[in-house]
Order: sequence, then structure tokens, then C-alpha cells
Amino acid sequence: MDSSSKHVVINVGGVRFETYASTLLAFPGTKLASLAEINPDEASNYDPRHNEFFFDRNPKVFGYILDYYRTKHLHCSDNICRAVLLEELTFWELSSTQLSHCCWLKISNKSQVLEDFSSWYETAQNDEQLLLQTDRADYSWRGRWQPKVWNHFQMPYSTPTSKCVTAISLLFTIGAITIFFEETKQHFSYIHLNQTQFSEYEPYHSFQQEMDFEHRSYLLYLELVCVFWFVFEFCTRFFFCPNRKEFLKSPLNWVDFLSLLPVFVELMSRGYMGSMEIIWKILGFMRIVYILKLFRLVMLIESSLVLRVLSGTLRAITHEIFVLLLILALETLLFATLAFYSECIEGFQNRHEFFDDIYACCWWAIITLTTVGYGDIYPTTTAGRIVSSLAAISGILTIVLPIPMLIIKFQYYYSIALAKEKLKIQQKL
Repeated sequence: MDSSSKHVVINVGGVRFETYASTLLAFPGTKLASLAEINPDEASNYDPRHNEFFFDRNPKVFGYILDYYRTKHLHCSDNICRAVLLEELTFWELSSTQLSHCCWLKISNKSQVLEDFSSWYETAQNDEQLLLQTDRADYSWRGRWQPKVWNHFQMPYSTPTSKCVTAISLLFTIGAITIFFEETKQHFSYIHLNQTQFSEYEPYHSFQQEMDFEHRSYLLYLELVCVFWFVFEFCTRFFFCPNRKEFLKSPLNWVDFLSLLPVFVELMSRGYMGSMEIIWKILGFMRIVYILKLFRLVMLIESSLVLRVLSGTLRAITHEIFVLLLILALETLLFATLAFYSECIEGFQNRHEFFDDIYACCWWAIITLTTVGYGDIYPTTTAGRIVSSLAAISGILTIVLPIPMLIIKFQYYYSIALAKEKLKIQQKL
């Protein structure tokens, strides 16, 4: 019988497929082509009673493979696992490179989602490593109290005591921030100095004013009370931490440590505060860590799913952000140079009121590209206004267009985070 009219029946996983032998010969050298070339009685997987070849494989994927022999185009559905598809293609001696571009893109995207999900899951497990280590056997008094104390300070929703500890920490942190803001008020006084000076004819009196820093003592003592709680909290968390190396690697723990320093430094330099205003400024700058402490408490109180998704999104688009900043820097230099020479086109003997050098032009270019436009520097010539218009349009295109990328990435990672949370709940049930 001619191969073009010869029928071949293939049973794959209980599903019977029937086709012409000539169809299987479309790709010589493959397993299906060999079924059409050899004598059926010589094949080990041939069932003479049903006159069919039997393979205990995936029938769904085999349907796509058989269509590939018929149409010369390999397609698959988007709900199939890439690993299963590759395994079946290998068994039927076909190359995965024959997969059509549309389906390859769908399969690759699903594989990327799975890889990102695994990466996200591993990251979450690393974040919880400190808590998991509290289950190790330790029969000392510290080992018995360690899980309870650590959870009180690290897991705000675990027990009512944990909620109270978190509330106290939040109140003291807000109190320290309030005191910090209160200290920024005008607590300076002017001292009038009456000096007697002698001239060539007769002595005379002159009056001078010197600014002296006046620190409100009660603010320092109130801040010291807050810092005493911070010392107790930090020492307790450090002492009962399951893994002190991981504890010291956390930047927020270093923020807690730095928040202890400003008050004690001010106490030690108490006698010099009146004459050294720079000390007051440095200590005020160091007190910014109080606000960072509030950020750590917010992360503990909140389930931090959205915060983790946002941080993961920013890490995922770090390369894109770097490229965006590079383009913004190049545009700044370009439009700053164009604006400088456009404004000075009438002659360098008459320096422009605003665009007196390239550095001032760079400041103007930045606030124009970012569509801020303070109005402190602006062009006055026709050429300068044309350059300014081009800079504003370029800034809109540079900054506004990447925003959808951030939104799409955020939605993508948020769906992965939700899937991870649901998996975590199912594992606990």
C-alpha cells in the first residue's frame, strides 16, 4: 500500500490518534517517522490485537506534535508547563527551537513568572530565617525566654504583649520626633556687650550684639527619657536575637543604634553648646535617625506586603532606572549648553542676567526637564525660549513614558506576592 494512503493509529495515554503514514514522514529521523518506515510487527510498542502503536505519554502535548507534522508549525496552549513540553519534545525527538514565536513567548513568560515566584519565595524565607532559628533546642534560661522575648519585639501581632511593646515603641519614637522638631524653633538669644573704647581724643562706648545658642533643658531631659527606652529596646533585641550576625547586617538595626548617640553626645558637650553652634547643627542632623526608626516600626506594624512588593519592583528595574538617569544627565548637559549659547548669541561682552555660566544653565535644565520650573532662572531671547520648549517636551517624554513600566512591574510582582501569601496560608492548614 502506498504510504500516502496508509493509515497509522497511535494510542497515546489512552487517546487514539489516526493519521496517514505520509504525514509522519514529514520529518525524517524522528520517532514518529520511524513508525511509518518499519514493519509494525517489528515494533516493540505495537499492539496487533488493536492494530495500533501504544505510548504511555501525555496525549495533550502529542496532539500539538501531530499538528506540527500536519501543518509544519508547532503551536501549544498557554496553560501548559514548559518543562512538560520540553520533555515530550525530547521523547518524540523534536527540537524545542521549532516552537512558534508566539507560543515560545507565552511559554517563556510563564517560565519567568515561575522563576520570579521561586526567587520571591526564597527571599521571604531568608527574611524569616531569624524567626525560624528560635526553634532550635536550648535549655538555658536564655533559650527558654528567647522565642517569647524576640517575638514580643519583632512580631507585633503575635500576642497582646507584643502589641503593647510595639505601641510603647511607637509612642516613644513619635515623642522623640516631636522633641526633635521642637528643638528646631528659634532658641537663639542675642547678648548685648557694652565695650569701652579709646580714641585719639576721648573714650567712647560701643554696643555690639553676639548671638548665643539657648538650649531648653527640659527638651533634653524629655529626649533622654525616650532614649532610655531605645537603649532598653535595642539591648533586649540584641541579647535575645537568634542570629546576631544577621542582626548586625540589618541597616535598620544600625539606625536603632545611631539613635542612641545624639543625646549622650550633647550631654558630654553641654558646656560648649553656647559658643559652638556647629555642634547643635550636627546633632540636629544626626537626629534624623528618629524618623528612620519610625520607618522600621511602620514596617513591623504593617504586614509589609506592599512595601516588599515596592522594594522588589525597584530592585527589578534598577537597570532601567540607571539608564533613565543617564539619559536625563545627557539631556541636562545638552540643553544647558544650548541654552547658554542661545542666550549669549548677541555677544559675550554683555553677560546674561541668569545664564552667566554652564553650571547655572545645568540647574535650569534640570528643573525644566523634570517639569518643576521654579522660575528663578528663565530665558529671555527667542532662541533661548525655543530651547526651553524643546527641553520641557523632552523632559515629559523622558519621565512620563517610563511610569507605565513601573506600574506594570508593580502589578506583576504584587500578583506573585499574593500567590506566595496564599501558598503560605495553604501550607499552614
